[in-house]
Amino acid sequence: MKKRSLCVALISAAFSVLALSFSFPFLSLTLRLSAMLMLALLLFVFFKVWLRVNLPTRIFFGLLLGAVFGLLWGEQAAVIKPLGTAFIRLIKMIVVPLIFASLVVGAASLGDIKKVGRVGLKTLAYFLVSTVFSIFLGLLLANTLRPGGSLPLEIRQDLLANYQQSAEQTLQKSGVQSYTEILLEIIPENPIQSMSQGHILQIIFFALIMGIAIATLDPVQMEPVRGFFHGINEIMAKIVHGVIQLAPFGVFALIAAVVGTFGASILLALFRYALVVIVGQIILLLIYPLIVGAFTGMRFGDFIRGLRPAQLIAFSTSSSSATLPVTIQCNEENLGVKNDIASFVLPLGATINMDGTALFQAISALFIAQVYGIELNLSAQLMLVVTAVLASIGTAGAPGVGILMLVIILKQLGIPLEGIALILGVERILDMFRTMVNITSDSAAAVMIAASEKELSIPGQIP
Repeated sequence: MKKRSLCVALISAAFSVLALSFSFPFLSLTLRLSAMLMLALLLFVFFKVWLRVNLPTRIFFGLLLGAVFGLLWGEQAAVIKPLGTAFIRLIKMIVVPLIFASLVVGAASLGDIKKVGRVGLKTLAYFLVSTVFSIFLGLLLANTLRPGGSLPLEIRQDLLANYQQSAEQTLQKSGVQSYTEILLEIIPENPIQSMSQGHILQIIFFALIMGIAIATLDPVQMEPVRGFFHGINEIMAKIVHGVIQLAPFGVFALIAAVVGTFGASILLALFRYALVVIVGQIILLLIYPLIVGAFTGMRFGDFIRGLRPAQLIAFSTSSSSATLPVTIQCNEENLGVKNDIASFVLPLGATINMDGTALFQAISALFIAQVYGIELNLSAQLMLVVTAVLASIGTAGAPGVGILMLVIILKQLGIPLEGIALILGVERILDMFRTMVNITSDSAAAVMIAASEKELSIPGQIP
């Protein structure tokens, strides 16, 4: 099958090159044939190598080539963004049915209510601890390195002028919600409407309730219901497997558009702030495999390699929810997490566990405060911790949502809201890093909880 695809690709390429060569009448027939043979040979070598390397390597090469393409073509590189958008839409197409079916199956498969409660408590405890740790790490870095203390006045004025309109649009989106309202939003008034509008946390809540109800009813009567949702889950997993093959091309287009649009100039202007955030994200990425290894015995490299496809797609799409199907697949197939744990923990994590976003918010809030000369005392920074944790609950794992959460924190601390204009220039790039951290934290939780429930098959070890 691979050889047949290779032959078709080479024949198509050869005819394309030949057709293009006739567009230049000044070229001799010998030069045309030589150019065609040379390009055909290059294509042959390329496809030969392409078919031999694994999917994570292809995605990584797509990411690198996209960055180079974006730098070379600048804003014109955005012309290929629809290719990346199509890839994201294909993944998002299956997010709702996958989350609903997998959570119903996962909750029903956990069996008795005691096990559901036990796994749920472990999951929420991990999310709480990891989020608080990430916020404290962000505060430590921001207080130590003080990225906002050295931003020149002229750069600050330019950033405020250039991104003021975008900041105002973001503030209009944010709205004002109390913590009680945020928590009540978890309960759907109309589950079908929640599914159609993609309210992930409401879908999760309804799916968990349904799964728990199935687990408490007569197993014989509920077997067809379990079979139906298990079938939907399997179908979605099959679709994910097919869509993920397009990931290298989708990643290429998305990265090229981001790099071409923003370039390196704005990153240099905010270099110190962006560097502090990125360093914090890298520290978290290195900590998770160490914690997983300490609790489960899984090797550092096995965890990183097993999760690499999901990390690269998270980096490209900046959406934990869009990456969720791939994250579940990586956890089950590469990390050895059983389906009932993966389908329970990971959808919850994609919505309420945002370590990378929490660290970003802590650093960003202090950065903006430092730029305006506002010193936050210990009590104010502790209030920041509480606000950031609560703000993460009920927030969708979508691109740019970290900024909306940041608005809540700035309001609570009395920091000028227009200060978000200072960071909007690099927010999209930083969003890519923090989303990768978010899904890595979710996966670390799934692996450790699966190990605690004796439902983990560590790669390379006999179960």
